[in-house]
Amino acid sequence: MAAPAVEGAAVTALRALLHRVRQAAERSGRRADDVRLVAVSKTKPISLIRQVYDAGHRCFGENYVQEFVDKAPQLPEDIEWHFVGHLQSNKVKSLLAAVPNLAMVEGVDNEKIANHLDCAVSSIGRKPLKVLVQVNTSGEASKSGVEPSACVDLVKHVKLGCPNLEFSGLMTIGMPDYTSTPENFKVLLNCRAEACKAIGMAVDQCELSMGMSGDFELAIEMGSSNVRVGSTIFGPREYPKKQ
Repeated sequence: MAAPAVEGAAVTALRALLHRVRQAAERSGRRADDVRLVAVSKTKPISLIRQVYDAGHRCFGENYVQEFVDKAPQLPEDIEWHFVGHLQSNKVKSLLAAVPNLAMVEGVDNEKIANHLDCAVSSIGRKPLKVLVQVNTSGEASKSGVEPSACVDLVKHVKLGCPNLEFSGLMTIGMPDYTSTPENFKVLLNCRAEACKAIGMAVDQCELSMGMSGDFELAIEMGSSNVRVGSTIFGPREYPKKQ
C-alpha cells in the first residue's frame, strides 16, 4: 500500500513545482511556457515515471545510458527525452538506437563527443539532434564542461562542423553542492552573448539550461529557459547499496 502514496506525492510535488516555475518565470518577465521543466528520473522506477506522465508531464531526463536504454522503450513514445549526464563516446550509438524519441543531449563538452553524435545521427538516419554545449562555470576539475574561454570554439564546431546536430544553447551545472550563485549564471549569460555573436544567432533563440532542485528559481529569474529537477519531484535518489 506504500507505493501509491509515494507516487501520489510525486504528482503533488510536480504541481507545486510547476507553480513555482510559473511564478519565477513571471518575475523574469516571461510566461511559464517560456521555461521547460525536465523531470530527471534517474534511479526511479518506470511506475513512478508513468504516474508523472499520466498527470500530464511529457519532458523527462535521464543521466545514465544503460538505465535510459532499459527504461525508454517501456514508456510512451510521445515523451520528450533529454540526456542530462556525461555521455561517453562509446555509448552514443546504443543511446540513439534505443531512444528514437531522444529530443536533446544536454552536455556536449568537447569536439570528440560532438563528432560521435554527429556520425551516429547520420548513420541511423534520424532528424538532426538538438544539443546544448556544457560550460564549466564553477571551475571545478570534477565537473564536466568546456572552459568558458573555449566555449565559442566548441559552439562553432557544433554549428558549422556537425550538420546532423542542431546547436540549441548552453548548459551548466554550477557549484559543488549543485546550487549556483548569480556569478555562475552570469558566466553562462556572457558565454551565450559571445557565442551568439560569433555564429550570428539571435540571443533569444539560444537556450540556457541552468538550474536544478536547489537553485532553479534563481536560474529562471536570470534567464534560464530549461531547468532540470529530480529529487524535488521524485524524492531522494535510490542508489544500489554496495556489496
